[in-house]
Amino acid sequence: MFKFIHAADIHLDSPLWGLERYEGAPVEDIRGSTRRALENLVRLAIEEHVDFVLLVGDLYDGDWKDYNTALFLSKEVSKLREVGIQVFIVTGNHDAASQITRSLRMPDNVKIFSIRKPETVLLERIGVAIHGQGFRQRVVMEDLSTGYPAAMPGYVNIGMLHTAATGREGHDPYAPCTIEGLLSKKYDYWALGHVHKREIIHEAPWIIFPGNTQGRHIRETGPKGCSLVKVDDDKCITVDHRDLHVLQWIRCEVDATDADTSEEVIEKTRSLIMGHIDKGDGRFIAVRVIITGTCKAHDELSMQSEKWINEIRSVVTDASGRMVWIENVEIKTRTQIDLEELLKREDSFGDLLKFIKSIESSDDLFKSIKDDFTALRAKLPSELFVGSDAYNLESPENVQEILEEVKQLLIPKLFSAGGNR
Repeated sequence: MFKFIHAADIHLDSPLWGLERYEGAPVEDIRGSTRRALENLVRLAIEEHVDFVLLVGDLYDGDWKDYNTALFLSKEVSKLREVGIQVFIVTGNHDAASQITRSLRMPDNVKIFSIRKPETVLLERIGVAIHGQGFRQRVVMEDLSTGYPAAMPGYVNIGMLHTAATGREGHDPYAPCTIEGLLSKKYDYWALGHVHKREIIHEAPWIIFPGNTQGRHIRETGPKGCSLVKVDDDKCITVDHRDLHVLQWIRCEVDATDADTSEEVIEKTRSLIMGHIDKGDGRFIAVRVIITGTCKAHDELSMQSEKWINEIRSVVTDASGRMVWIENVEIKTRTQIDLEELLKREDSFGDLLKFIKSIESSDDLFKSIKDDFTALRAKLPSELFVGSDAYNLESPENVQEILEEVKQLLIPKLFSAGGNR
């Protein structure tokens, strides 16, 4: 029997540009989270007495030049050397772009697979054959798996591959491969990397993306960690996910349907977030609150959005202490006012709604105002157009969302100013 850990996409010291623009963001805690997750991985490997650790690409984060990152990684894998645990690495697209990757000398318990062709390492003591090839450059569009050798008889065969597989949303289609192609090699386990969401693609044999070890922004929600793999004397393989994250990103969707007051919405939000805290095992959570639903409270929420957003932050912080950071609050409630009836009005209010509706339904009008959007972008802060909250004023879908927000904001304001007369 033997055990190993399969991890990928550590993105050590990921810069996480733009955090400073978030008021109250625990910037240093978030930036240090990838290091803490790696420490947790090393601790888990030692506690579980694993025989080896597989790191399947993207240890670093592109052309990141801080050699303290390399020294930290070297220190952590040296802890594994002290207890006889080997580490096997294939480079990914981010590693291929990294100056650190090209110049770092790793401890002697670390094997970095060739970037020129597939390579096989035999662990005779436990009867394991590990096959792997790293990225030689950032963009690799060929199927690297086709060059991997067939399974070696009498060994437990493990393939390490940084790949987008058949393609995954939000990830560049690097080193694409097919499930049938992987299965044709007759390996017992395929350790994949590159996709940041955990996914078991196939069982018997196992083909697994473990996900990244630490979420870095709101698009990387939920628990993050690695796979702990156990192989018994009959080559029966069991796989368990183990959390490594120190900070969890959460989208908290609050259904405010039929809420009469903003206070009701705030209480419901507080209750939902406290539930996430209870499930968090004492880990820090970063929460995006999305409030939806058609409700009477919409008018008050939209007309005084800044006030109620700060109320939510205050109430949650008071209830949770330092366990939660509210990353953002999106108020996407809708008015109870009948818009179809308003469209029938023959006055300036009805004309305004008809104009908004014409923008929503007209591709030609969108094209005609595209130049205005380009000029507007030049006047707005550049941080609005980068990161997970980026606005894309050239996207019809994004513009539609903005128009809907404008409509839902305008209606209660105009009504309160006399539009209902």
